Amino acid sequence: MDTRMDAAATDLKDLQAALMAAVERAANLSELEEARLAALGKKGRIPELMQRLGSMKPEERRSFGQAVNTVKEAVSAALEARKQVLQQLAVAEKIAAERADITLPVREGADQLGRLHPLTRVFEEITAIFEAMGFTVAEGPDIETDDNNFNKLNIPAEHPARQSHDTFYFNEKPDGTRLLLRTHTSPVQVRTMLRQAPPIRIIAPGRVYRCDSDQTHTPMFHQIEALVIDENTHMGHLKWTIEQMCKAYFEVEDVRIRLRASHFPFTEPSMEVDIGAEAIGKPGKWLEIGGAGMVHPNVLANCGIDPERYQGFAFGFGLDRMAMLKYAIPDLRAFFGGDMRWLRHYGFSVLQV
Repeated sequence: MDTRMDAAATDLKDLQAALMAAVERAANLSELEEARLAALGKKGRIPELMQRLGSMKPEERRSFGQAVNTVKEAVSAALEARKQVLQQLAVAEKIAAERADITLPVREGADQLGRLHPLTRVFEEITAIFEAMGFTVAEGPDIETDDNNFNKLNIPAEHPARQSHDTFYFNEKPDGTRLLLRTHTSPVQVRTMLRQAPPIRIIAPGRVYRCDSDQTHTPMFHQIEALVIDENTHMGHLKWTIEQMCKAYFEVEDVRIRLRASHFPFTEPSMEVDIGAEAIGKPGKWLEIGGAGMVHPNVLANCGIDPERYQGFAFGFGLDRMAMLKYAIPDLRAFFGGDMRWLRHYGFSVLQV
């Protein structure tokens, strides 16, 4: 009996060594699974040994069963340790295989569908043009006081623009005042003049709000206004600035500018600004692009600037309209429609220089 037990123990040691070697040879998880099935599967070597216990005597069965369990535990531990190693190798291989080589040329595909909105492009273009002329960008809140939006700009209480059919007002406060959504970016000019002494040279781009909606008007749209205040500014400077901006924006060597008399409470004299339509390939016509004028003395005084010493000009254009003119976009409402087909057609590649 001792001879048989010794032989069985030797066989188990050889079996354990062979199974452990098979586990170590597994180069991937698939080969490891094959080694596991060969050792511990339903028809594996160790379950086959366990089936022999039924034909053994009780004293043999106990010692042989313990020996087989020892082999099983050793092989199981080796399988688990090898599995951890191979899983880490598999993850590393996957990461290496999926790594993007950013030195390669950009491939056409879904990542090329992203587009800059035309308004974003126009905002960046016009801002860069004014910055090159020495202007700085000024900003202010979309929610304004009645005083900044109307009073300090010399707009009388009975003016139609102050009525609720034209302006979005918030609920009245206990003291009778009401905040509103700014109807132009001129309050940014007011805030600048209140905190900064001349000379002043700023642009004020941003969203504005009015109760209006049709093919060329929306309740929310975009404006850019310019303000220059110093001791020597005159109408010639105003016209020259607009000419230079239009040349750079419409990318033409020359542009015709026409100033038509008009009336705005915050400028005197006031004028509408037209450009020759040849700038956009339609010769023989005039296109209105905005309003302008010399800053009204009352506005300067309201903002704490001496109108006897200082003067200046201001003008404003609709960014949406400027985009429509340059890029031949027929309907302003489509700017805010969220139609991806429209954006792919009129938008600009995010990688476009």
